[in-house]
Amino acid sequence: MAQLIVRNIEESVKEKLRRRAKRHGRSMEEEVRDILRDAAKNEGRQRKGLGTEIAELFQGIGLKPSEELEKPPRMRLRAPGFAE
Repeated sequence: MAQLIVRNIEESVKEKLRRRAKRHGRSMEEEVRDILRDAAKNEGRQRKGLGTEIAELFQGIGLKPSEELEKPPRMRLRAPGFAE
C-alpha cells in the first residue's frame, strides 16, 4: 500500500475530520481514506444537472408526459368573509 503525507492542514479542518470520523465510527485515518477513495472514484465523471438527476431517478415509474396530463377543472375562488 502507498502512503501519503499531507502537511499544513488547518486545525479546524483536522477537527472536522475527527468529528466526522467519530460519527461514522472509525479512525480519522480511515475516514480520510474513504474521502480520498470517493474523490478518486468520481474523477473524470461528468456531473449532471439536478434536473437530469431527478428525471433519471424517477424514470420508468409510469408518469405521463406533460402534454398527456388532464387539465384540472376551473374553480372559482372566493375571498373568505371575516366577521366583524
